[in-house]
Amino acid sequence: MAQVAYLPVGKREQTKVQNRQAILDAAREVFGELGYEAATVRDIIRRTGLAAGTFYNYYRSKEEVFAALADDGARRFAPMLKALRAQSTDFESFVRQAIHAYFTFMADEHSSWMARRPPGEHQPHVHGETPEMAAVFAEVRDAILEAIAAGKGPASDPDYMAAACIAVAREVGDKMLERRPIDTAAASDFAVAMILNGLRGLPAAR
Repeated sequence: MAQVAYLPVGKREQTKVQNRQAILDAAREVFGELGYEAATVRDIIRRTGLAAGTFYNYYRSKEEVFAALADDGARRFAPMLKALRAQSTDFESFVRQAIHAYFTFMADEHSSWMARRPPGEHQPHVHGETPEMAAVFAEVRDAILEAIAAGKGPASDPDYMAAACIAVAREVGDKMLERRPIDTAAASDFAVAMILNGLRGLPAAR
């Protein structure tokens, strides 16, 4: 009877983490070189050196890989956002610092891909919310709640306000990445003005 080799649980989990990271690293390179639309799952698999079956143990399509990349970005950006909220003296300074940090992060993450992408190709949007994306939302919402509690923010729905702040940042950031050269300062100034001036139009806290 053939012997079946089993990896220890710790080793198995470590291999899963390594394989998943290899796929994400390969996808980032492939999207950067070929553009999202032209890239295929086969291109990503070739770059990893893994078997096709191994790839499909983790992701079913390039859309899922792209969503995982976005999720990985949210996971790495959330601690930065938390640190900015801790050191900000007021809500306005938090918005300014957070927007600038986010656009700089986006530019660093996507510069190679955006520099090579075919004309007219737009960055796809990721639908749904993961725990990592929820953590980013929670940081923005908590900052808004603190401002309301201190009487320094509009007395409006914090969920709506957080969603609006994030939506402005995401849409302006996507447009920023389409331009050459990428101007994080101009994009930050515009997004901050839109967010702060929009919030000022809401009823003030009493």
